[in-house]
Parts: sequence; structure tokens; C-alpha cells
Amino acid sequence: MGVTSADVARAAGVSRTTVSYVLNGTPGTAISEATRQRVLDAAERIGYAPSATARALRRGTTDLVLVVLPHWPIGPVIDTLLDHLADDLAARGLSVLVHHGRGRPLSELWRAVTPRTVVGLTAFAPEEVRAMRRAGIQVVGTRLDDEHHDPSVYAVSQRRIGRMQVAHLVERGRTRIGWAGTTDERLVDFAGPRLEGVRQGCATAGLAEPVVARLALTADSAAQAAREWHEAGVDAVAAYNDEVALAVLAGLRREGLRVPEGVAVIGVDDIPASALAEPPLSTVSQSIEVQAAYLAQATIAALDGATELPPQPPDVLAVVVREST
Repeated sequence: MGVTSADVARAAGVSRTTVSYVLNGTPGTAISEATRQRVLDAAERIGYAPSATARALRRGTTDLVLVVLPHWPIGPVIDTLLDHLADDLAARGLSVLVHHGRGRPLSELWRAVTPRTVVGLTAFAPEEVRAMRRAGIQVVGTRLDDEHHDPSVYAVSQRRIGRMQVAHLVERGRTRIGWAGTTDERLVDFAGPRLEGVRQGCATAGLAEPVVARLALTADSAAQAAREWHEAGVDAVAAYNDEVALAVLAGLRREGLRVPEGVAVIGVDDIPASALAEPPLSTVSQSIEVQAAYLAQATIAALDGATELPPQPPDVLAVVVREST
């Protein structure tokens, strides 16, 4: 059995009530500084650790921030976002619990762990938001795209990413665009808007519809796509993300097509491997660190009872130009 508050009381020579007042920082109690310090010293000496469950029962909440992910694969971008968010919130004594969007229903989970805040990386259903707020839980939401124009919800335009890819390729003198998508159906919420943005970019530039190929992350799958693009006269490929773009580079090499002389390639996300590719990969950066910092600020503002969210980052998207274009 672990060390209890009763053990602390015996070690300090005080009552359990006094121990409770000291360890919980109860305001309005007439406890001397010497007694308070004696309790804290005793707790440290005998290795007392207060129960997180007990604290939660007393306060009705925990020190947890529940981050809800949809059914997405955890790649470099999401991993980086979660790392930065956890670091920023740890400075306020908060711990991050990540719930992947499968298995246990969200409504059961937040009732079981009683988080202080729930952060959604996609928008929650309105009834879910109402239920959490009725329970005293703060809710911070995001969207995958900005098409709903809701100023209270943070969003990064996935369509604009596609338009930026095409604009950069057109600036480089490319006139026939291919699009490299993914076969992973879990990513359709990202891939669909990005492809729509590529189509919009082509239409704006007066180019034909992009030649679409969806490929697995293998050289064989990418080589098949490269053959299709070559037959269609494609001279530039906008990839769904950097991982797909790296596969595209491998497929083009397999087919003897030179980058960027024959085909230019641009990805999305600016993952570390993109700068190490051969040739180094041009990409659209989403400034994940900036997004994580904003979510942390919005979470802390909600906990502090702020009536307004912190100002959103003005623009997190930027083309990173490297040799592949």
C-alpha cells in the first residue's frame, strides 16, 4: 500500500485535516507558516504523492487536456503538432491525453477522465460541444478548412495549399500539371480539398485539368503513375504531401525522368526528409509549430475564462523553394 495522508499527519505530528488543508492549498485556514512547512517537509521525506483521482474528485476535473484526433494516421506532421502542444501546455502544469477517433466513443471518454479542456483537430458536433460545456469542460475547436468562415474556430485552408502549389509551378514555366494523391482512405478529408485547390489553380492559370494519379508509398506504384504522367505530357507534379512526393521522386527516377529538368515536383508539409531528398524537395510549409502554439494559447485562454480567443496567426502557409522545382 502506498504512502497516505494519514502517514504524513503522523510524520508531521498534526491532524489529517491540517494535512488536507496544506496539501490542497485550502484558502481561509488559520495554519501557521511553520506548520505548513512541517507538513510539506514530512510529505517530501516519506515520499507522499497526492492521488490525481482524489484531486479530480475534489475539483470535479483533472489536469488533463484531451486532444481528439479523427481516424487519421499519425505521420510526421501530427506527431510534431502533438509534441509542441504537449510542451506548451506542460508549462501550465497540464498533461495531454490523445484520443484517436476510433474505439471508445468520445462522450464516454470525457465523462470518464473529466478533462479541463477538450481540443478537437476537427470540428465537434454541436450537441457534443453543448454537453461538454454543460459539464464545465472548455472546448477548443479547429477545422480542416476555412470554407465555413467561422472566426471562433481555427482553420488552415487546404484548398489554398493546392492553389499555391500550382501557382509556384506556373511561375516556373510549367504548363501540364499532374496530381499525386494517396490511396489511404483515412486521408480523404485532407486530400479532397487539396486536389480541389489544384484544380482551381489550373483553371485560374488557363491550364487543362490536372492528370490525377493515386499511389501507394512504393517505387512500383509511383513508377506506374510516372508512366501515366509521361504519356499525358505532364511536366510538373503537385503531390498530396511530402511523403507522397518522395515516392514520386523515386518513381520518376525508375522511369528515367529527370527532376526538375523533365518534371518538377512539389510536396506539402516540409517534413525533415524533404530537405534531404535527391534533389531536395520544394514544398508548402504549414508552420506546424505556429499552429501548435496557437492551440496552446487558445486552450489556456479558455481555462482562464477569457471571453475572446487569442488572435489567430495571420498566415501559416509558405512555399519553400528547393531544387525539385
